[in-house]
Amino acid sequence: MIDERETVILVDAEDREIGALGKLEAHLLGLRHRAISICVTNPRGDMLLQRRAIGKYHSGGLWTNACCTHPRLGEAAAEAAVRRLREELGVECSLNFLRLTQYRANVGANLVENEIVHMFHGEYEGDPRPDAKEVMDYGWFSRRDLVSDVLRRPDSYTYWFRHYLHHHEDEIFQGAA
Repeated sequence: MIDERETVILVDAEDREIGALGKLEAHLLGLRHRAISICVTNPRGDMLLQRRAIGKYHSGGLWTNACCTHPRLGEAAAEAAVRRLREELGVECSLNFLRLTQYRANVGANLVENEIVHMFHGEYEGDPRPDAKEVMDYGWFSRRDLVSDVLRRPDSYTYWFRHYLHHHEDEIFQGAA
């Protein structure tokens, strides 16, 4: 039996389910699968980023958006987003669906992210309570400072966050200055 917590949902180019596979195997083979990404801003328009724990199976130590995950078998994307944001950062807020996006990237250690991503946005005021196994640091960043730093130090950020910033900047900031 497949452990639903370590399984990804394989999808076709239209995000229709075509199967399931272990998370690590899917990334080693570079197979397209469903993913979730959440961007969170505060009322002033600053974006919440996390620095991934060093022990993560890839991209450890890099800065990225508030939260990313894969939905479990039978779990709706919106449910997965709420669940994982709470588990990783201790943050609970309303989330709005933004869009689907997709990318394929080598993320090191012979792993390939090939994802159709359900992107969400939420607004949160307060201090996150991160899970140290998942998150080594976090911070709130202004749009101007963040865009400038990503241009100056792109290797400090995950591929997918750079993709979101490059292709969907206005949406992930939800019109913040």
